[in-house]
Amino acid sequence: MYWTLELASYLEDAPWPATKDELIDFAVRTGAPMEVVENLQELEEDGQPFENIEEIWPDYPTKDDFFFNEDEY
Repeated sequence: MYWTLELASYLEDAPWPATKDELIDFAVRTGAPMEVVENLQELEEDGQPFENIEEIWPDYPTKDDFFFNEDEY
């Protein structure tokens, strides 16, 4: 399983919190690449829904990671 920014971006609008099956269904319905569906199928599921993308890909960058000050513009 591997994630890239492009692949993870397909899950930004997912209905969080969501179970593995709900995320797979969302990815299929929105036309995400097969790599996204394959990555989701490889997830280990403990019965609890995922709260956000960071639970799937802990290295997912947030706005804080980009050092961009929106107040300056």
